Amino acid sequence: MPLYCLHCLDNETDGAERRAAARPAHLEWVVSLGDTCRMAGPLLNEDGKMIGSVFLMEAESADAARALNAADPYVKGGVFGRVSILETRWAFGGGKPE
Repeated sequence: MPLYCLHCLDNETDGAERRAAARPAHLEWVVSLGDTCRMAGPLLNEDGKMIGSVFLMEAESADAARALNAADPYVKGGVFGRVSILETRWAFGGGKPE
């Protein structure tokens, strides 16, 4: 199944506040994805402050990856100011799909 990298940067106006409010629902959502979500975590600035999120998701198509992203409570809560969704291939590293 194709892999998609979702690179999501918080909005610079009130992204941190919105992130904090939506975090419990977001974490539940990620867990609910099971093996569909191959990797997820926050993007950090030089000071260790969360400024976005990155995901590696399995999806049938780019449209399916966009639909997964649209269901994220962070998206619904207006956390992200910019989102990039691109297909990728896992060439190296632990956890590589067979």
